[in-house]
Amino acid sequence: MTNTQIAELTVAALIAVAAIWLYRRQGAADARHGSQGAVLLFAFAAILAIHGSGLLDYRPGGTHL
Repeated sequence: MTNTQIAELTVAALIAVAAIWLYRRQGAADARHGSQGAVLLFAFAAILAIHGSGLLDYRPGGTHL
């Protein structure tokens, strides 16, 4: 795992924590609705974590269909 991947995973974790905090804070103000910004932050954190973990890397296989 490279330093860049570790940094991406760290940033993704921090963004996810911020999204959860924002969602819970907004939910306390209005029990029926959450925060759309928090959901967008959480989606961004998930994509960043997937990229940082290397799941989007291209690894060509030896077989062709």
